[in-house]
Amino acid sequence: MENLNEILQIRREKLAHLREIGQDPFKIEKYTRTHFTKDILENFEAHEGQTVRIAGRIMAKRDMGKASFIDVLDSEGRLQVYVRKDAIGEEVYEIFKTYDIGDIVGVSGTVFKTQKEEISIKSDEVILLSKSLQVLPEKWHGLKDQEIRYRQRYVDLIVNPEVKEKFLMRSKIIKTMKEYFDSEGFLEVDTPILSTIAGGAAAKPFITHHNTLDIDMYMRIANELYLKRLIVGGFDRVYEMGKMFRNEGMSMKHNPEYTAVELYAAYEDYEYMMHLTETVVAKCCEKVHGKTVIDFQGTTLDFTPPWRRVSMHDLVEQKTGVNFYEVATDEEARKIAKVQLHLDVENHMTKGHLVNLAFEEYCEKDLVQPTFVLHHPVEVSPLAKRNPDNPAITNRFEAFVNTWEIANAFSELNDPIDQKQRFEDQLKQREAGDEEAHMMDDDFVNALEVGLPPTGGLGIGVDRLIMLLTDSTSIRDVILFPTMKPIK
Repeated sequence: MENLNEILQIRREKLAHLREIGQDPFKIEKYTRTHFTKDILENFEAHEGQTVRIAGRIMAKRDMGKASFIDVLDSEGRLQVYVRKDAIGEEVYEIFKTYDIGDIVGVSGTVFKTQKEEISIKSDEVILLSKSLQVLPEKWHGLKDQEIRYRQRYVDLIVNPEVKEKFLMRSKIIKTMKEYFDSEGFLEVDTPILSTIAGGAAAKPFITHHNTLDIDMYMRIANELYLKRLIVGGFDRVYEMGKMFRNEGMSMKHNPEYTAVELYAAYEDYEYMMHLTETVVAKCCEKVHGKTVIDFQGTTLDFTPPWRRVSMHDLVEQKTGVNFYEVATDEEARKIAKVQLHLDVENHMTKGHLVNLAFEEYCEKDLVQPTFVLHHPVEVSPLAKRNPDNPAITNRFEAFVNTWEIANAFSELNDPIDQKQRFEDQLKQREAGDEEAHMMDDDFVNALEVGLPPTGGLGIGVDRLIMLLTDSTSIRDVILFPTMKPIK
């Protein structure tokens, strides 16, 4: 630590000297580049002997008396620069020798190959554009501490090239999703992040306070109810990709703020949403891997459509031997769930709650290959349309891959009387202690009374999908700045 402090002090002294001689790098506002390193490296024949201007960070420096080599890293790659005293002048060269790894420079010179056949730039000018006052991790051990990598992502991106590649893949995946939805006739829209009601999902919200209105407000847990209002208003197909916020636990798959996309199509149903889901995921996989079969942490995942389809209650019965819907009463069902299946049962739970609980306990862990789990109980699906053949279940699905839920969709409930009753049932569950139960939204019920056409809706967890497609085991690996506990 003492040696590090000494190095940091030396860097500040170098900056002070540059300012004394009128060469303060922080006064430079602009540097015009003509090329990026990747273009030069990939098209050497076209650039050989050509004068180019690049800019980037010094990542390595080798002094050899009257000449030096530096490696310059820009946003697209890394290139060697040859600096000679007689080419840039003795006085300038002496200043150049004080530059440190991490400093940002502008370089002008001609493209050539060294005797070792390494593509390089023979510089006629090296200008310091920004002085680095910190020390980058040295190349042999690098930045390995995961906690520091998340907290100092800016350093992580500099010294770990594979991290930058992962976020470039993230950008491609998001762009591919939007291009596909656009091609299917969906309109991208924006809806509120702050609202007086946290609706559209079963989740615990973040609460904030609006000083002028003197009211508590919630950060959105979903954008579903606003998007469906737009369908009522006459937009047939809409989608929104953005941040959602849930005040719940953190894990390898959960971050308090995360990216999701929700879309709604009038005159469509949950079957169409299954088609959309498997198609867009396959397209994203092809975009970044060139195929629909990939390896994730040693497991082969095949995203080729069509995906497997199976009902939730069938899965539960296959795994446990229990068909809760054939049990006479909720009380008897709770007893079976507690004694026979050893589930953590609460007094308010009905048969539908128990089917969902048994599914989460016994079935999710087996859903490795892409699978649509269908027909969730109405008790845990307050916004989904009932199945016409069995009113105890809904026309809903969740998509699972690698045991993770990555998407949720259903034929939307558009019966305002049924919707109001389900909201009231959810309020009773809140009063019984369920903090994730849905709030009453009278304006949404009013919108349904105006008239919502038959509609299919879909939500996809973008971060989890990107985890799968980038072989990442933690959601923090695919979020540039994940939520972290502050350092005291």
